[in-house]
This record gives sequence, C-alpha cells and structure tokens, in this order.
Amino acid sequence: MKRTGVILSSLGMVLLFAGMSMATGSNTLTVSANVMGTCKFSSASSTLGFGGLDPTVGTNVSATSTTQFWCTKGVTLDAITADNGAHFAASRNMQDPVSLDLIPYTLSLTKDANPNTGPLAPRTLTISGTVLGIDYTSKTAGNYSDTVVLTITP
Repeated sequence: MKRTGVILSSLGMVLLFAGMSMATGSNTLTVSANVMGTCKFSSASSTLGFGGLDPTVGTNVSATSTTQFWCTKGVTLDAITADNGAHFAASRNMQDPVSLDLIPYTLSLTKDANPNTGPLAPRTLTISGTVLGIDYTSKTAGNYSDTVVLTITP
C-alpha cells in the first residue's frame, strides 16, 4: 500500500508539472526608437561688425565672424540660409535709424568641412560680408545696422 501511495503521489506530481507547462505561453516584444535628424545653432545670436567706415578713405571694407552649429550624426543635408534682412531693397542694406540712409552689403556663409557628429562636436560657420567704398562715402554719419535671420535645417 505504501508503494502504491508513493507511485500515486509521484504520478500526481508529474501530472501537476505537466499541467503547469501546458499553461505557459510566449510573446515576442519588438522595441524601437527613431533618432530625429536635428540641426541647431549653439547660440541664439551672432554679430558681423564692419567697424568705422571712413568716407575720406572710401575703400571696400570686409568683415568676418563665426558661429557654432551642430547636427545629428549622419545628417548630410545641413542647409544654412540667410534671409534678406530687415532693410532689403534690391540688396541687403544696413540702415541709419535717424537719416534712414541705406548702405548695401554682401553676405556669405561658409561651413567647415567636418562631418556632423552631434552636439558634443559643434561645427563652425564662417560669416563674411563686404561694404563697397562707393556705397558709404556719401552717407549721413550715424550708426547703421541690419538684422538677418539665419536658418539651419537638416
């Protein structure tokens, strides 16, 4: 009888474990994310200063400035554009707020040749401009300025 009890008990355990393994199932979970292609300037503003324009000299004056930007690693179309400025009239112009005289200038943007690798390795944008001597020799003395918006898109 003891032997039968042990056998039945063992058989019960086998059936119990067999029932448990029949109750299990599985699920395959897919995990995903999308890294966005982003480009941003490192600072919100830059300055390109031509300094004092001396009408007695009347020579062309060039100026250069730089600003930093970064793009997500792998972004290859990092387009940087400049709008026409606040005083556009057939060309970009700086304006004296008192006399309203305009002084035209040119503007060019040149990115360094480095690849985009993210915010820890910003790149350099060189901003260059020129004022022709003939364009300021007959202007009213004053403080001329313009505001140009630079835009970067990935």
